Amino acid sequence: MDISRIFNTIDGLNDRYVDVWEDICNIESPSDCKEGVDAVSSYFIKLVEKKGWRIERFPEERFGDVVCITMNPDSDKDPIALSGHIDTVHPVGLFGTPAARREGDRLYGPGAMDCKGGVVAGFLAMHALDECGYSDRPIMMLLQSNEEIGSGLDKKGPIRRICEQAKNSVAFLNLEGHEGYFKGKACVERKGIAGYSFRITGISTHASYCAREGASAITEAAHKIIELEKVKEQNGLTFSCGVITGGSVRNTVPGECEFLLDVRFPSQSDLERAKEIIRRVAETVYVPGCSCEVTMTCMRAAMEKCDRNLALLAVANASFEKNGLSPLDAGMRTGGSDAADVTAYGIPCLDSLGVGGERAHSKEEYGVISSLSESAKRLVSIITAV
Repeated sequence: MDISRIFNTIDGLNDRYVDVWEDICNIESPSDCKEGVDAVSSYFIKLVEKKGWRIERFPEERFGDVVCITMNPDSDKDPIALSGHIDTVHPVGLFGTPAARREGDRLYGPGAMDCKGGVVAGFLAMHALDECGYSDRPIMMLLQSNEEIGSGLDKKGPIRRICEQAKNSVAFLNLEGHEGYFKGKACVERKGIAGYSFRITGISTHASYCAREGASAITEAAHKIIELEKVKEQNGLTFSCGVITGGSVRNTVPGECEFLLDVRFPSQSDLERAKEIIRRVAETVYVPGCSCEVTMTCMRAAMEKCDRNLALLAVANASFEKNGLSPLDAGMRTGGSDAADVTAYGIPCLDSLGVGGERAHSKEEYGVISSLSESAKRLVSIITAV
């Protein structure tokens, strides 16, 4: 393939796809809004429906449908998978109307960087490849519908579907965006995420009797939180207690309290260590009369460094060098993504290949407009090399 021609085609299509990027950011699609998420995938289907690509929609009852759009569906070679999530985190209406806006080289809006911009870069790359006659391998675009809530708490339906679709892929390129601190890196490691609920039961009584009877569930929770919050390893295990509820009125010793714990772990062995710490803290009684019940509320595997992902990065970097793009270092991120599930499934995977930006999950989230074409060119470079 003539890479320079494909790169020039990307440049020629870029403005059109910046408009696409703004359009889909104006379609608000929080994870729990199936209508909004499905509207984004329908937009992309309409964008490509005249190209002759295969379009598959896999219905989901609770979340947005999973969509797979395949270029070169009749090729008998193993495919390359591109994937990004089209769900966002904020409730509809929070960003005003319209939800997206441009200011200089920035596109602001829900999911602009995380991760709608990356999905747009993927479609831009596919469009340019198609226009330049690429026909070697099937190129799949997999649209994920509920990544922002752990890829589904109900048996992980959407991400399981995506892994099944991509199981024979020679490469899985995840289109998460990246902040400035991560520029120049490809993600090959991510911490896993586990959520736990601690429910404390104490003995309720009148506050005036607290010196001789009663057992404060809030005090018990406070002791446990202080103990758990000691676990703060920069590149290892971290515990963070983010929500606490308890008590009813000021003048009553609280008989109930609940708090939620976020656990980040770089490996399965660290997760086992975390479970042991949680068990010990839960079983330790700091306030006589109190008891504790712990429940795991969510789980996302760690993306552990592995040879197949590093080998894919080596192929990518060789192609970048050949095509005039700077190499990417192997990097680790502490947030979760679908790349962890894909890696655990055994598919070679690189993550954070989407657009640059800042302030993910805030009202001021933005994507860097000029990074769209660079992302598309990196994807093309990898696709034509594997």
